Amino acid sequence: METSRIRTLIVDDYEPWRRFARSTLQSQPEVQIVGEDSDGLEAVRDAERLQPDLILLDIGLPGLNGIEAARQIRKLSPKSIVLFVSQQFSKDLVQAALDAGAAGYVLKADAGSELLRGVQAVLRGKTFVSRSLSGHDLREQKDQHGRAPLAPKNALNRHEVAFYPDDQAFVAGLAHVIKSVLSVGNIAILVATEPHRAGILQRLRADAVDVDAAINHGSFIELDVHETLGKFMVGDMPNANRCAQIVGDLLTHAIKSKNRNHSRVAFCGECAPALLAQGNVEGAIRVEHLWDEITRNYDADTLCGYLDSVVPGRQDSLVLQRICAEHSAIHGQELGY
Repeated sequence: METSRIRTLIVDDYEPWRRFARSTLQSQPEVQIVGEDSDGLEAVRDAERLQPDLILLDIGLPGLNGIEAARQIRKLSPKSIVLFVSQQFSKDLVQAALDAGAAGYVLKADAGSELLRGVQAVLRGKTFVSRSLSGHDLREQKDQHGRAPLAPKNALNRHEVAFYPDDQAFVAGLAHVIKSVLSVGNIAILVATEPHRAGILQRLRADAVDVDAAINHGSFIELDVHETLGKFMVGDMPNANRCAQIVGDLLTHAIKSKNRNHSRVAFCGECAPALLAQGNVEGAIRVEHLWDEITRNYDADTLCGYLDSVVPGRQDSLVLQRICAEHSAIHGQELGY
């Protein structure tokens, strides 16, 4: 960052997130927080009044959405640098944010490792987009405005999360999903701990599901979560190439086996939850994001099962918010969702 003070306005309607952003930025002595807003209209008024150097701006704001707020801010405070920080990962939406005059876009899921990097980049006059959004095509191709084209998100696959109060509920919930998947002729892949796999198999058999036949026919595959993680984790973080190869090979094999080319595949499991249970928050979030990118290419569905006990802070947890932001639907009222 530059040595002069960077007058910064933080705009987000979720107070725990503003607290996280404030704490992160204040670790840099040259940053001065001059204001916080929870509303898009407030942000526009304060941007005009304060003329901040930097504005961290969410998209889903009450009063006025972040993209429209950015357009107005660019007119009223043209020297302010706008950096979007949002849980929205639609690439079309990212492009709209950049077209509105923003200098960058950081996913909240990646903010723990990328927020300061994004701030540093935009203050140096560069465009910054979270690494998980800026694939090879995004970096290499430019449109007539000098920006990289952003492909629309494939909305056909589902990547959902469910929260369970205890192991018994976890086993019952995943067994119910797997039974439903198998009953319509699709393929279910379970990635879980040994006790959870044993409990789910027992529950399926009790529900009159012919588990052995499903395994023999290739329509039901069970994997140990720790062995699976061991194949693509490097230190505390997943290796993107290894993850893509392992998950892609597994999906390809499942679909092609027994000429099941017209079947959909549904994953049920706890890869990211297992990492979170070990205290590896950033690794868990990164696995969720990579998993979504990979399975989207195969139109495969995923249900991630989390025990309440592994989510720190419950309803007020920024970790919980980041987990939920990675999924297309949230199930389980135990945590207030």
